[in-house]
Amino acid sequence: MLLLHDFPEFLCEHYYEFCDSLPLISHQLRNIILSSFPKHIRCPDPVKVNIKIDMLNDISTTPTISYNYSLNIQPSKFKTNLDSYLRTRSPVTFLSELRSYLQQGADPGSHYNIRMLNALVLYVATQALSTINNKQPLMSSITHTAHMDIFQNLAVDLDTEGRYLFLNAMANHLRYPNTHTHYFSYTILYLFAEANSEALQEQIVRVLLERLVANRPHPWGLLVTFLELVRNPNLKLWSREFMSISPDVKR
Repeated sequence: MLLLHDFPEFLCEHYYEFCDSLPLISHQLRNIILSSFPKHIRCPDPVKVNIKIDMLNDISTTPTISYNYSLNIQPSKFKTNLDSYLRTRSPVTFLSELRSYLQQGADPGSHYNIRMLNALVLYVATQALSTINNKQPLMSSITHTAHMDIFQNLAVDLDTEGRYLFLNAMANHLRYPNTHTHYFSYTILYLFAEANSEALQEQIVRVLLERLVANRPHPWGLLVTFLELVRNPNLKLWSREFMSISPDVKR
């Protein structure tokens, strides 16, 4: 908490390394890290009904990350194929082989290489942002792209464990107003809207709620994303079967 209040810029720049090292169950500590924001940034009250994330001046700011996370994308052949797919959607076998690459060098107690998955998620997002001229990822700009192909493939092809890790990797970038928060907020909501099963939608809600039920502070981007999920009638959250299973969820 001392770092959060006195040296927020330090946490902002090094959040990736901290989150990469934290166990998934450390929700409160992760929230503290992700709640940091530069002193010159203004975070409007996310509870306001009329908040428009697209209209915020700071949403076009690209955050600084003091870590070369792309080095975790290994082996070099996979990185080459990844870059090729993002440019040309080839090789055509890339998506079908993606899961097996993420399972190589799996972490102890897991079936996946979590550091590589975390790096892949952010790398694909930053590459997507580099193709958007105004750096504001409107839905029309991020859907139906090679980048979204990869995210949708991970959401569908991974098993329950892998999908949970994948969704948490995205949620780690729901922070203060910036391009990464904007992109991942839209992407998570898009995956929810386009999901072909309630299993994925339930896991999205679970990942967000696990962080929200922890003690404050809560990252601004996390709150904005969850409130949009709750309030947007097109997403039909309250009509989902899994929402009626536990009365505590509706409260």
